[in-house]
Amino acid sequence: MKINWFPGHMKKTLDMMRDEIKDIDAVIYTLDARAPYSSLNPSFVKIIKEKPIVFVLNKADLVDRDLLSFWIQELGSRPKTKVIVLNATVSTSKSKIVEALEEVLSGRINYYKEKGAKITMKAMIIGVPNSGKSTLANTLAGKVKAETGNRAGVTKSKQWIKVSPYIEVLDTPGALWPSLSNAIVAENLAFIGSVKDEVLDKEELCFALIKRLISLDSSGIENRYGINVESTDKPLEIIEKIANKKLFKVKGGELDYERTYLTILQDYKKGKITNKILDKNKRLWNF
Repeated sequence: MKINWFPGHMKKTLDMMRDEIKDIDAVIYTLDARAPYSSLNPSFVKIIKEKPIVFVLNKADLVDRDLLSFWIQELGSRPKTKVIVLNATVSTSKSKIVEALEEVLSGRINYYKEKGAKITMKAMIIGVPNSGKSTLANTLAGKVKAETGNRAGVTKSKQWIKVSPYIEVLDTPGALWPSLSNAIVAENLAFIGSVKDEVLDKEELCFALIKRLISLDSSGIENRYGINVESTDKPLEIIEKIANKKLFKVKGGELDYERTYLTILQDYKKGKITNKILDKNKRLWNF
């Protein structure tokens, strides 16, 4: 399916990041663990350049941790980079991030320590919408400072957060890129909630999700909805089985397809169907 969503505030976000990056010491790059490759925004590459990066594979509680080993190794192959796996809602995530920042910035920190100078290191949180940036920012702050939500486009402005006496973090709005030309990447971003619901055709998206879930592991659908998925079943047949099992019907006894689409899409976003990763393992040459 074709998806295009690049509202004006995302262009402003990229422009703001370009302005801020010159004063930034390191980047905290949040990726949704369900789709690590699809969460990598190609527009960020020229902005980040050679800055140290802490990659955060967030929402790791929604996937099989063993499947993340490839991505930990691949992302970590970049110089001046640290990869951590976590669930940003857990309070202990703060210490992991601070430790990772101190590691990638150790050279600069030690330089100023030797000179007896006190300096504040600045880091910038970036990522696609709904990757958990604001939740991460709130965990780092130790209180709610940024609005969060399980949908795209919640954060609309930059916010500075004091993480420790020596580290400040800038939370930025999520941003996609102008052209989602890769259809699989576009679908993955829609599945995980990085694309605003209002611009999506829910029927088409649900069909695409069912097709993908079958290719990953049909047992997730069977276990969640208590149905049998045959190898010959088409997405519509599976959706109808789910609607019948859930007794989703409208007046007159017809199946309530709209309610079924929404239920399946929301169940996936909440991690209730599968713990498989959407992206296939892929070598990263430029990110």
